[in-house]
Amino acid sequence: MGIFLGLLLGLGLFLVVVSGSPRASRNPGAAKWRRRTRELLAQAGIPGVSPDQFVMISIGVGSLVGLTVLAFTATWSLAAAFFLFAALLPRTMVLRRRHTRVHDLRELWPDVVDNLASAVRAGMSLPEGLASVGVRGPAPLRPAFARFGEDYRATGSFSASLDRLADDLADPIADRIIESLRMAREVGGTDLGRLLRTLSTFLREDARTRAELEARQSWTVNAARLALAAPWAVLLLLATRGDTVRAYDSPTGVAVLGAGGGVSMLAYLLMKRIGRLPEEGRVLRP
Repeated sequence: MGIFLGLLLGLGLFLVVVSGSPRASRNPGAAKWRRRTRELLAQAGIPGVSPDQFVMISIGVGSLVGLTVLAFTATWSLAAAFFLFAALLPRTMVLRRRHTRVHDLRELWPDVVDNLASAVRAGMSLPEGLASVGVRGPAPLRPAFARFGEDYRATGSFSASLDRLADDLADPIADRIIESLRMAREVGGTDLGRLLRTLSTFLREDARTRAELEARQSWTVNAARLALAAPWAVLLLLATRGDTVRAYDSPTGVAVLGAGGGVSMLAYLLMKRIGRLPEEGRVLRP
C-alpha cells in the first residue's frame, strides 16, 4: 500500500512539473507551425480540425493511396512516390479552399462595412452595429458576428470581444476593419461614417482589380498543374504492366523517380512563386 501511494505521489508531482512548463517554450518551432496551421484551417473555413488531426488525415490519405498502388503494382518505389503526393493532397485542397473562401469573402466585406455605416447613421453604438451584422449581414459571415454579440453581452469588454472576432474570422481585411473600429472606439470622433464609406469604396476597388488579375492568371496556373500531373498519370497507367514497372524498384529506377519528383515539384513551386499575386498578411495581429 505504501509503495502504491508513493507511486501516486510521484506521478502527481511529475504532472505538476510538466503542466507548469509551457509547450511553446520547449519547442517554439512546433508552436509556430501549430499557430500557422490553425490559422490556415480557420481561413479555409474548417476551424474544427486541429493541426494534429490534420497531420493524421494527411498521413492516412497518403497511406491509403500508397497501399493501393502497392497492391496493384507490387512496386515499393512507386508506392512511396504516390504516398508522398497523396500526403500533400489534403494541404493542397485546404489551400485551394482557403483561396476560394478568401476570394468570396473579399466580395462581401464592402457589404459588411456598408451595414456598419448604416448602423452608425441610425444611432447604434459600435458593439450594437457589429452584432447587427450577425442578423442582417452577408450569410457566410453572420455566425462570427453573432458570436461577437453573444460574447460582448456576456463579458461587456469590447476590446476582448474584438480580439475573439478577429481570431474567429482570421482574415486580413477583417483585421483592418476591426482595428479601425477599435481606434474609433478608443479615440472617438465624428468621422466614423466617412471612414467606413471610404473603406468600403477602397475594398470594392481592390476586389475588382484582384478579380481581373486572377482571371488572367488562372489559365496559366491550370496549365502548370496539368503539366505536373500528366507524367505521373502516365506512369500510373504504365504501372499496370508488371514487367515494365518492376524496373523502378532497382536503384536506378528509384533515382529516376526521385529526380523526376524533385524536378516536378521544383518547377511547380517556381511557377507558383513567379505567378503569385501579393497577398495581405495579418500584420495588425500578433
